[in-house]
This record gives sequence, structure tokens and C-alpha cells, in this order.
Amino acid sequence: MTRIYNTTMKKYTYTEKKDTRSGFGDGLTELGKTNPNVVALCADLTGSLKMNEFEKNHPERFFQVGIAEANMMGIAAGLTIGGKIPFTGTFANFSTGRVYDQIRQSIAYSHKNVKICASHAGLTLGEDGATHQILEDIGLMKMLPGMTVINTCDYNQTKAATIAIAEHDGPVYLRFGRPKVPVFMPTDEKFEIGKAVKLTEGTDVTIVATGHLVWESLQAAEKLEEEGISAEVINIHTIKPLDEEAILASVAKTKCIVTAEEHNKFGGLGESVARCLAQNTPTPQEFVAVNDSFGESATPAELMKKYKINDEAVVEAVKKVLKRK
Repeated sequence: MTRIYNTTMKKYTYTEKKDTRSGFGDGLTELGKTNPNVVALCADLTGSLKMNEFEKNHPERFFQVGIAEANMMGIAAGLTIGGKIPFTGTFANFSTGRVYDQIRQSIAYSHKNVKICASHAGLTLGEDGATHQILEDIGLMKMLPGMTVINTCDYNQTKAATIAIAEHDGPVYLRFGRPKVPVFMPTDEKFEIGKAVKLTEGTDVTIVATGHLVWESLQAAEKLEEEGISAEVINIHTIKPLDEEAILASVAKTKCIVTAEEHNKFGGLGESVARCLAQNTPTPQEFVAVNDSFGESATPAELMKKYKINDEAVVEAVKKVLKRK
């Protein structure tokens, strides 16, 4: 069963903002102390990936491969043969698109126990622009047989996920971001791969969100509540395997759904949910995602507004899908 730990939107507040990449760095630091088989590899972005403490404390288990991401994936695959648990670290664009062949052939095909950890994903990379703002990575990775795909929503969940995937046998793609975002998930929340977290109860519409769009969806739910619309918000941190039970149980009650993600609408969470619904219970669905476009250089907030992946876009999508019930 999906865990529920709050029943009203107003309980979701935050006292600080932290970047999710720091959650990865702190989780990796903790793993360095507790699991001697964990090793880390980085492609010349140690500071950006917050891997400094691991490198400082475990220099014999840290490998700086330089700007050679394809080589990094091959080294990581080789390290698993000796029983090591490699965590690779670079930007999401370089963790997937640049090295897709190496991941497919050397990691996924032979089911190597590599944890591909990708920062600076999506539009909220911001001012670095379209060449670095990958919006296709979830689709690329979820299509690989046996690949687990995780997209976390805040610092606490990213730290917990980093620790949890070390115990998972098989390749994992862990996606997180650059900007500081609200920290709202509990520090003691156990991370369960493939298990959604229901954040609010609702009766009128289901909002299924992942990554940075979870907080935006909670803000949207509060606005909708003021208009008398009851939204059930579900945090889908694991896109593959998808918690179909949680989704189907929710739409059985609400009869419509909105999916929200910082990704191209093609190949992301929304399409996975649509497949689930089509195979089980066809349901009206609206997509909050980037509409078949590359990004551009601007602040994260400006980009989320322009490309309609913020709380306002979620509210708009909810009102649209309610008309289709």
C-alpha cells in the first residue's frame, strides 16, 4: 500500500532551501563510511556534484577520470566485476546522451551494478542553456531493459535515495538538480524503490508529479483547494518500476489525472502513466511537461514559467482535465 503521511496541503511548509545535488553528496559521504564496497567516479565535476567529501575521506576509492564520460562508464562497469558498487557523477546531459552506447552495451546489457548519478537535469539548470538542459534523459534511460529510474524531489529524498540504491542489485539512473529548492520531505522517511508516496488525499483529481514538480504540485493543490477543488498529490520518485497500484487506486476515486514533470512530454513520466491507464482503466489525462522543445538561457523560475512547468501550469491542467471527466 502507498504510504500517506499528511492529509492536508497546508502541512507542507519548509524552513530552508537546499539543492538536491547536495543531498546526493551527503548521501554518498555517508555511504563512504558505512559501505566499503562503494566507490565513486567523476568526470571533472567533483565540486558541482558535491563529491568533495567522499574524495577527501576515501581517496583510494575515488577516481577522477577527467572529461571522458564514456571511459568513466566503462571503468564503472569493470569495477563491478570485483564486487565494487560504483557511483558515477556528472551532469545529466553527459550521464546519458553523451554515453548512451556505453551504458547500453557495457552496463545495461550485462546488468552491471552501476549507479549512474546525474545532476543539473532539466530546465532548472538555468543560465547554461539548451546544450546542457537535457529533457530527454528519463526516456532514454527507462527504455533500457533492467534499468531503474529515480527522480527525487528535494534534498532529504535525494540523500535517502542515494543511500538506498547502494543496496539495490542492478543498474540505477538517479536524477537530481542544480538549484536550491524547498526541503519538505521528512528526514526519517525511508526510501523504497518503486513505491509512490501519497502526499495529500483528494477526491476530484489526481496529480502525479516527480522531481522539482512535486513541490509545484503541492502549491497548485493549495490554490485549487481555495477554489473548492480537492486534489490528491502523489510523489512518483521512481519512474521505473512505476507504482501502478498507487496510480490506479487514486484514479479509481478521482476519475482523472494530471502528470507533472521537468522533462519532455515525450518519453517521460506522463507517457509511462498513460500506458498504465490505457492497459488498465482509460482515464482523462493532461500533461504538464515541456512540449517537444529544447530550452534556452534564463533563470530557472523564468524557464519554468515560459515552458509551463510550474504551479500555475498544474492548476491550468487540472481545470482542463476536470472538464473531460
